[in-house]
Amino acid sequence: MSNAPILLTPGPLTTSSRTRQAMLVDWGSWDRDFNQLTASLCEQLLAIVNGAATHHCVPLQGSGTFAVEAAIGTLVPRDGKVLVLINGAYGQRLAKICKVLGRAYSTFETAEDQPTTAADVDRLLAADPAVTHVALIHCETSTGILNPLPEIAQVVKRHGKRLIIDAMSSFGALPIDAAHVPFEALIAASGKCLEGVPGMGFVFAEKNALAASEGNCHSLAMDLQDQQAYMAKTGQWRFTPPTHVVAALHEALVQYNEEGGLPARHQRYADNCKTLLEGMAKLGLRSFLPAEIQAPIIVTFHAPRDARYQFKDFYERVKAKGFILYPGKLTQVETFRVGCIGVVGAEGMQAAVDAVAQVLREMEVLDI
Repeated sequence: MSNAPILLTPGPLTTSSRTRQAMLVDWGSWDRDFNQLTASLCEQLLAIVNGAATHHCVPLQGSGTFAVEAAIGTLVPRDGKVLVLINGAYGQRLAKICKVLGRAYSTFETAEDQPTTAADVDRLLAADPAVTHVALIHCETSTGILNPLPEIAQVVKRHGKRLIIDAMSSFGALPIDAAHVPFEALIAASGKCLEGVPGMGFVFAEKNALAASEGNCHSLAMDLQDQQAYMAKTGQWRFTPPTHVVAALHEALVQYNEEGGLPARHQRYADNCKTLLEGMAKLGLRSFLPAEIQAPIIVTFHAPRDARYQFKDFYERVKAKGFILYPGKLTQVETFRVGCIGVVGAEGMQAAVDAVAQVLREMEVLDI
């Protein structure tokens, strides 16, 4: 594995050898030891958001999008209405989920470099009393923009509405405290800032709301209320769990706590982001977002304005030097993205910047 490239992507990402090693054990899905592993995992995840008193942690097989769909389908009543706040591809995806599920929804879209503001949400909720839920992407992975979650959460609460947070790219690295940020659901996944492997989503669902949601869901497999009720009764998943993914995430959490938990993980990612931004700026590569709204998770860069630059060629050359980057997700501007998360530190980020510089010289895009 030492020759494997470093994944500078927003997940899947580079994992530790200990995390990969944890997947070498096979588990019985109904076995007591595995049930205890699941229970321990949920307990540790709840602790990260200080949510044990108010929320259940409901794990679900599949990618993060599975868990987003499950949260919408379970917690939003069939006669509810969702206000979806959009400034990137994942907000658009959430709106599409509402459409496919037949939930009424409205959208408020800002430019991809403009966060939604609490004042926007206040105005929108005052204008539409039919809204029951507000859905927000905390850190929009298509650019790396950070939306002002605490301020928006307070506005939603003041209006008596319920907040659903897609925290896929922020959970575990950016602080969210359920005691101070009111939410009905917060959704994350195994393969992001916790540095596990992909394959499991999880939803922190407010206990009373989840209990009241029986019969809402469009799907048997994605019914979080049924999943939680069954797990509480038996300790087991309803359907075949991703056993190796659970084991890997449990081991990743051991390392997360050894590192120093959320403050230490945030600091490492912030250092990675700083190293990346400063290094790329020296190469003349401009970041898409201003620093004050740039989360230290993934950074979008403007592509070089040179006819000799082609992303596919650039990507393959950087990969050959040991780093896998991410294509841009913007429709109006040509960009590429570099993740700051995973088992990598500032030294690794500087090596990635050096690799980018070498490649751009080879492509005759940079004359330095």
